[in-house]
Amino acid sequence: MDTTVEIVRVDETQWQAVTDDVVIGHGDFSPRPDGRRFVSIDVWDDAAFAPLAAAMLTALPAPLRTLVAGDDVALASHWERAGFVPERQEWEYVLSTAGRDPRPAPGVAVLPAGTADEARLRLLDREIRAEVEASSGWYSMPAEVRPGPPGDTLIDPSLYAVAVHEGRYAGLVRVVRAGRGPARIGLLAVRAAHRRQGIGRSLLAHALHALHEAGAGTARAEVDRSRTAATALLEGFGAERTGHLLHLVHP
Repeated sequence: MDTTVEIVRVDETQWQAVTDDVVIGHGDFSPRPDGRRFVSIDVWDDAAFAPLAAAMLTALPAPLRTLVAGDDVALASHWERAGFVPERQEWEYVLSTAGRDPRPAPGVAVLPAGTADEARLRLLDREIRAEVEASSGWYSMPAEVRPGPPGDTLIDPSLYAVAVHEGRYAGLVRVVRAGRGPARIGLLAVRAAHRRQGIGRSLLAHALHALHEAGAGTARAEVDRSRTAATALLEGFGAERTGHLLHLVHP
């Protein structure tokens, strides 16, 4: 006998799948301040997944995104049958902060977090975003979830250290510390005209050394699997790959 599944919208962000008055699954909607909309579904009976996904897709504006552990083939298949397609794959890393030489590459100076000129930092952020968008696309960078005024793309300026090369702001690194978990290297990027000067390595070494000085033993980072230079940089620092995430999107 087929299981009859009823979908109930509990509120603006939650749905439940019910059969015989028993909840057998739920779906959640998480709108993020950066404009990306994420959904998740957790079921105790596979029969609940498709109707939950259909109800959420009908009620919510596209595009919608979801995250799946890279080794969870069954869950990824559920989402793909619902019309989601892979958008990117992301390696997850953990790095030790110990033993890092903070001296930058020749010709490079690093301004510690919170000391850069804010106007120049904002300009650097806009320039880097434009370069990334014109090449691999900003979607390939880590999702940003902090709110800000419209058009303001810079998360809290005090989080950024900046590399200066040939008198210009050439690259930046953002480190976020939240709660008791490891600090996160949220963004590391260098302007195209200043690459291959050791700037990325200088910024990462500075960030890890600063975290070590502050008492943090490890840091975590995520990198799009297609960004081979970023992957090589982290692994050159002895980063341990701990897993990977699959990002899917329903256009």
